[in-house]
Amino acid sequence: MLLKDKVVLITGGSSGIGEAVTRRFIEEGAKVSIIGRSIEPLIRMKDEFGENIITLQGDVSNYKDNERAVEATVEQFGKVDVFIANAGVFDGFAKFADVSPTALSEAYDYLLDINVKGSFFGAKAALEELQKTNGNIIFTVSGASFYPDGGGVWYTASKHAQIGLMRQLAFELAPKIRVNAVAPGGTITALSVIPPLRSFVKTVDNETKASKIKKRNPLQLAQMPEDHVGAYVLLASDQSRAITGEVISSDGGLSVRGLG
Repeated sequence: MLLKDKVVLITGGSSGIGEAVTRRFIEEGAKVSIIGRSIEPLIRMKDEFGENIITLQGDVSNYKDNERAVEATVEQFGKVDVFIANAGVFDGFAKFADVSPTALSEAYDYLLDINVKGSFFGAKAALEELQKTNGNIIFTVSGASFYPDGGGVWYTASKHAQIGLMRQLAFELAPKIRVNAVAPGGTITALSVIPPLRSFVKTVDNETKASKIKKRNPLQLAQMPEDHVGAYVLLASDQSRAITGEVISSDGGLSVRGLG
């Protein structure tokens, strides 16, 4: 029960890595509030976890929706100890040279509004409550935050931007608030390609995806969402009170893959 009595707000908490983190946090004793776009998984999560969870439909690129999520969390659970900016979308490895200027612009607005602006907005909306609890912020970043070919240019740029945001906030918000990140590697989820780029990429089944992921990391793991949750638990807990401005890479060892 490492998170007993903690109150956590997670964006994108009803699917993929966000859902796995939500489930583990509740197991560890936390009360969790999640915001997502699709109503069906939110209803399913509420039915399953009852009074331990709040589910809110919203768009993280809309500041008011982030503000509403914070207000609902405080109204129900009394505080916010941890904010996790997890909501994200993917560009499907679309190639810059192949995409039309119109689609390029539409993809930029769509993807960076969610991946980057959503992180800005969520952190800002939660800031006042986190100051009251000496809380912490965790960003879901990516191997693409450090290396090329973890996605296309839109996704890679967005994940690099989140690292800059995390580090600057860790500097500005100390000593009251800790700010860190988890960088998952290639993970088998239902993450779909954003609409502006769907005609420029090929759909890949999970078996093919898993095979490619295994070949890219030294541990030869096609990671599942559950493989990453321990890093979030550590950063959200009081056991990491001396850690800020850091990234925990949960990627099968991408940084040591060498020249082979």
